[in-house]
Amino acid sequence: MPVELRPSQALKLWEDVAFALVRGGERDLTLRQTAVLLTVYLEPPPHTVRGLAEKLGVTKPVITRALDTMGRLGLVSRRRDGADRRNVLVQRTVAGALAVERLGDLIVCHHRNLPL
Repeated sequence: MPVELRPSQALKLWEDVAFALVRGGERDLTLRQTAVLLTVYLEPPPHTVRGLAEKLGVTKPVITRALDTMGRLGLVSRRRDGADRRNVLVQRTVAGALAVERLGDLIVCHHRNLPL
């Protein structure tokens, strides 16, 4: 069943979650990096640099820069596609899966605390 939020509640939830992420002490991701991370973990693989760029409406170098940062944080990994060496596959990691799970938990926690 969908949860009904007024626009002001949705924005307050976004603000609360953003503050919690910034204050959490871990390195915070840009909105673009977060969009890439959620796409990789919430949509079925395979994920390629080309496919992510197309989905987000940006260039491949933009995705590559985001993946470089996310790779250093251990959130994703990359490898060449054995079937088509031109493609770079983006793969999930345990650290990335845990980060996405923590983000989901954080959103739920803050949603429960929203004023009605």
